[in-house]
Amino acid sequence: MWIASVILLTLTSFPSPARAGPATSPPYYPSPWGSGSGQWADAYTKARAFVKQLTLLEKVNLTTGVGWQEARCVGQNGAIPRLGFRSLCLQDSPTGLRFTDYNSAFPAGVNVAATFDRGLAYARGLAMGEENRGKGVDITLGPVAGPLGRSPEGGRNWEGFSPDPVLTGVLMAETIRGIQGAGVMACAKHFIGNEQEHFRQAPEALKQAGFNITNSLSSNIDDITMHELYLWPFADAVRAGVGSVMCSYQQVNNSYACENSYLLNYLLKGELGFQGFIMSDWAGQHSGVGSALAGLDMTMPGDVTFDSGTSYWGANLTIAVLNGTVPEWRVDDMATRIIAAWYFVGRDKNSIPINFDSWTLDTFGYENYIANEGFGLVNEHVDVRAEHGNLIRQIGAASTVLLKNTNHVLPLTGKEKFTAVFGEDAGDNQYGPNGCPDRGCDNGTLAMGWGSGTANFPYLVTPETAIQNEVVSKLGVFQSITNNYAGEQINVLAAQASVAIVFVNADSGESYIGVDGNAGDRNNLTLWNGGDVLIQNVSNHCNNTIVVLHTVGPVLLSNYSDHPNITAILWAGLPGEQSGNSIADVLYGRINPSAKLPFTLGKTREDYGTDLLYTPNEGTDAPQVNFTEGNFIDYRAFDKADIDPVYEFGYGLSYTTFAYSDLKISKTAAGNYAPTTGRTAAAPVLGAAGNNTADYLRPANLSNVPLFVYPYLNFTDLEQSANDSNYGVPGYIPAGSQDGSSQPLLPAGGASGGNPGLYDVLYQVTTTITNTGNISGSEVPQLYISLGGPSDPKVALRGFQRLPLGPGKSDTFSVDLTRRDVSNWDPAVQNWVISSHKKTIYVGKSSRKLLLSAPLP
Repeated sequence: MWIASVILLTLTSFPSPARAGPATSPPYYPSPWGSGSGQWADAYTKARAFVKQLTLLEKVNLTTGVGWQEARCVGQNGAIPRLGFRSLCLQDSPTGLRFTDYNSAFPAGVNVAATFDRGLAYARGLAMGEENRGKGVDITLGPVAGPLGRSPEGGRNWEGFSPDPVLTGVLMAETIRGIQGAGVMACAKHFIGNEQEHFRQAPEALKQAGFNITNSLSSNIDDITMHELYLWPFADAVRAGVGSVMCSYQQVNNSYACENSYLLNYLLKGELGFQGFIMSDWAGQHSGVGSALAGLDMTMPGDVTFDSGTSYWGANLTIAVLNGTVPEWRVDDMATRIIAAWYFVGRDKNSIPINFDSWTLDTFGYENYIANEGFGLVNEHVDVRAEHGNLIRQIGAASTVLLKNTNHVLPLTGKEKFTAVFGEDAGDNQYGPNGCPDRGCDNGTLAMGWGSGTANFPYLVTPETAIQNEVVSKLGVFQSITNNYAGEQINVLAAQASVAIVFVNADSGESYIGVDGNAGDRNNLTLWNGGDVLIQNVSNHCNNTIVVLHTVGPVLLSNYSDHPNITAILWAGLPGEQSGNSIADVLYGRINPSAKLPFTLGKTREDYGTDLLYTPNEGTDAPQVNFTEGNFIDYRAFDKADIDPVYEFGYGLSYTTFAYSDLKISKTAAGNYAPTTGRTAAAPVLGAAGNNTADYLRPANLSNVPLFVYPYLNFTDLEQSANDSNYGVPGYIPAGSQDGSSQPLLPAGGASGGNPGLYDVLYQVTTTITNTGNISGSEVPQLYISLGGPSDPKVALRGFQRLPLGPGKSDTFSVDLTRRDVSNWDPAVQNWVISSHKKTIYVGKSSRKLLLSAPLP
């Protein structure tokens, strides 16, 4: 079937927040071809030599997945047996290997953000890359900057890092460097504006909630907000050399992200100079020719819908090249980008055979699972964990934020007279740690959310176990109740305890799974499973109650910050397999907490200023989500509205104290900013397909696997092979989309990550940080800037550093401020500019505790 429809992009302006009428996305063609500039030069030289050897069918095979459950990984493209090039293995997830065994379950991205630690982000990425490499994975589907975290209820926020674009960008880049340093391609996702689960896919909305909508929601984002907020971390990912980017399910300004030429061609490949390849989210492709011309390079998992046996590409892409609809240089560029990323991370040196199967943990099974074909060895049960459990434990402790510590009740000694632990969140899932598919339940302690961003636990150390071990080893008394609703027993035990530790949680995930009526996104910001009642019951009977929060993001804390019987509060997030050991390390003082909140904890849901869309607002048409708040999300929104949070972004206590002094700002001798000029070379010609359609027929000796996606024609007549009544209908090819001639460079482009001048260091800022306490600890000083304009946030994070300091010791906090850091996006000139508004630098402990300030000279 000829599936090559395209959404025409005839609208020419990008919306502003106040603009009336439907949001629109301007067209941008042709799709930029990879230049192989900078650090990509060697990989492109090798890739072009490789692609020159390929037939059209082999190029198409590279770009098209073979179909859902048709191979052993969650995604695989076609192989090139003639050259010994095996099918590439694409595998979830951002927290570890999904659907496998003998792998680690890492802390979530939101926990990494709470560490504010570049080194730990890199180390986690490296460990994850090593585990993927050991299983034969070529491309790991992470890290995440979309969702960024526009709304705290967003179901998949925890997979990413933080609603602050700078914090997310820095840690995303370090994660990518770690993953790719292990010889595995990273995938930055989901590009872009994927900020809620509700209505991300129209069929899913019908299945989950009975909403019959014709198209997925549209995230309507103005040009300034796009650049200064949502695109920012993706620029950092591209600059770090990320091999692939995954486009998202939903529409952006009423054009699907995976065929939005402005997003893919203009922003990502043009302005950011992305040299890798763009893949669709799974079944996120909505057209054949349209998506090819708009910049998509690989379709996953390859079929139109799971196990349909049909594809927008495969044979249809072969037809589109042969009839001239898609120029062959575009397919050459798709293949070159894929192979260049493969060479860029050293897969030619690091690749090993795939040794696991996503669809069964049995040792023997079917190579083509859905087709029940190719029975044999599919799981070798290779243990790839090494000693990563130690790193996971370290990150879990380093990401635990101490929010309250009345009269220094923490750290505990382990010799308290009577220790009692309360809460289902302290104990085991009665079905086992992997008893709910893709972690789709909230039973027992919460160590990761649910959905495709999960991994199987090799084990899960619960807080109950770890604390019991601590107390018993010191001959103490320990008892626990892990039923949140055992009110009478809870009251009796709490009254006996000299210290009561209460564990509560709040969960979320991906919308193909619903948990307790939450379809991915959370319905509210309250604690789950009666957590608030549990805290109240315990604290009413014990005047030394410690509360530990395992949550995916912000929750409402009632009066707990002021409650006299609640002596300590800790946010522990989603710490992974070593959860109990990590929290015990902090509670008992082996680790001095240094984590900072990567988001704001507000008093009410309304304080955040943004919320999700839970019911369609355009009848059966695509729901419209207007990002009218612009840059003002999380702490920026609280600052703009002058709302006091319970605990602000960047806040976190330590068992020691720190002093800040001697703020200095020096201006460098950086030159003036020069918009990029000039033109590209013409699209490289890497081969020419013959016009004898008989050469593209399915080989007579090929054993056809049911539902498998192939690149072959069924008939020599292209129209007959397409089998579509609309075949050959003229007038739908966007102007310029087939033009392979030299093209003008974008002023804000010029290199990976954008114009190289954006990363010139204009100022160097230093501050002295001193540990004024009597124990060692680490502080995370933070630098914020006020850009001074009437539409700018009061302050915005621009730098941070984790400084370990012994008692009485000092060190220098140093930040290089780049041109991008002090600039605003100007939509009129389509470039970054430094405004004339007075700018101020602030350094402090959090977004609200800014201890030092000075004007930017």
